[in-house]
Amino acid sequence: MKRIITCTLTTTVLLFAANQAFAVEAPKRTECIAPAKPGGGFDLTCKLIQISLQETKAIDKPMRVTYMPGGVGAVAYNAIVAQRPAEFGTMVAFSGGSLLNLSQGKFGRYNVDDVKWLAAVGTDYGMIAVRADSPYKTLKELMSAFRKDPNSVVFGAGASIGSQDWMKTALLAREVGVNPHKMRYVAFEGGGESVTALLGNHIQAVSGDLSEMVPYLKGDKLRVLAVYAEERLPGELANVPTAKEQGFNLVWPIIRGFYLGPKVTEAEYQWWIDTFKTMMTTEEFKQQRDLRGLFEFNLTGKELDAYVKTQVTQYREQAKAFGLAK
Repeated sequence: MKRIITCTLTTTVLLFAANQAFAVEAPKRTECIAPAKPGGGFDLTCKLIQISLQETKAIDKPMRVTYMPGGVGAVAYNAIVAQRPAEFGTMVAFSGGSLLNLSQGKFGRYNVDDVKWLAAVGTDYGMIAVRADSPYKTLKELMSAFRKDPNSVVFGAGASIGSQDWMKTALLAREVGVNPHKMRYVAFEGGGESVTALLGNHIQAVSGDLSEMVPYLKGDKLRVLAVYAEERLPGELANVPTAKEQGFNLVWPIIRGFYLGPKVTEAEYQWWIDTFKTMMTTEEFKQQRDLRGLFEFNLTGKELDAYVKTQVTQYREQAKAFGLAK
């Protein structure tokens, strides 16, 4: 009799747990916070999901996209942790730049453990480009000139010292034996301004993300000297060599994804994980991702959490090497 009662109770508990899981319905109101001004990579990431969720009918009403600029994600991170930690329908976009800032303690009192890392939906890659009429035809030629006379090459990017764009350039400088703190580096307000400066011949090279450069490549105004990927990329970008094949040990993926507030329940968190897993297998999502110049990089839940924490640790070590973190 005891055995029967135990089985019955166990079955009841399991059924109750299953019913609780199925009880989670789609949030009535959804919002994606882009932690920057409109038009940048965070906006791109939110718009990708806004359209994909609607096209795949994962939600009934369109997702709202709002903007919360400040500190490459610092303002939004603090807001979601301190003020809106339990909002089921609210997610925040993040990138590799966000993780780099986290590694340097730029998000204030909060760290990598203070949010629920939800999903990575794609990756971009770092690159370095010059004007189409530049005398530098390869990355080796550019860095050889830089090594001989560091003042002869001015690098520009849409971010300040310590950012991803600065870090990528600093790693190249270190590869040719030049102190990164002695290179001439100009920080602009966004990738668009740095490209304008390059086309105006005010700088000699621009450090940025490949997706930002794609529109300019079709006009034959820029020449991408190297992409920071393990292997050459597919399609129209197949003719762009990697830094590795030119003798520079530099690979820099730029992950794009989302996190939730720390007090979102486990059942709600799992609802979003399942929704993203299903959505990312659809042709609608893949088409939207490709349109935005992103490459496949799908991680969710625990797998993403582990990846993010590994990346933050690696970024911290790199930042320490340049005197940017403790």
